[in-house]
Amino acid sequence: MNDSNNLKTHWDTAYNKADKQLGWFEEDPTQTLNLIAKTNLAKDATLLNVGVGTTTVIDILLDQGYTNLIANDISTLALQKLKERVKKSHNYNLNCIPDDLINPSELQHLKNVNLWIDRAVLHFFLKEDQQKAYFNLIKKIVAKNGFVLIAVFALDGAEKCCGLDLKRYNVEMLQQQLGAAFKLIDNFNYTFINPFGGERPYIYTLFQKQ
Repeated sequence: MNDSNNLKTHWDTAYNKADKQLGWFEEDPTQTLNLIAKTNLAKDATLLNVGVGTTTVIDILLDQGYTNLIANDISTLALQKLKERVKKSHNYNLNCIPDDLINPSELQHLKNVNLWIDRAVLHFFLKEDQQKAYFNLIKKIVAKNGFVLIAVFALDGAEKCCGLDLKRYNVEMLQQQLGAAFKLIDNFNYTFINPFGGERPYIYTLFQKQ
């Protein structure tokens, strides 16, 4: 599952289900939204949600008046489902970028992203070169004074998700990867109860690029 084609196939297969049958689907993404609120970004700021899947965060941000949302996922099926939903419910033509975060072709051309949102993506990258590629992309495309929101499995979190092994994190590990140019704004632990009743400990973090 290391190359892009295999991963795309894996995630397209995973998303060929109803949202509530997905172990990571979150009906109420309050934790993410609370951190987004802390950024106090303008409604026309560029918000990039990576590994977006079919999250309801996009719908809620539209309800809140944000006008420049970009959705990324390696699964074209997930993006298609999300785009059709927001088009139907909000009459909004969502900008979707199907791309691999660790081998990006389109994402690397973005500039001045004001907020990078990642809930439950980073922990799938097990190799150092994959992690380096992920964080290098953040450093390249996030604007000065822009924000990075990362929510991943905590050190006591699950070891697998959707049949894939995970790398778990704490705040210090994320800070080390981002480097001194990113200041920690907020962080907290949160136990997500998945649609099947399982407890999934996460660490939520918000950083700002200096």
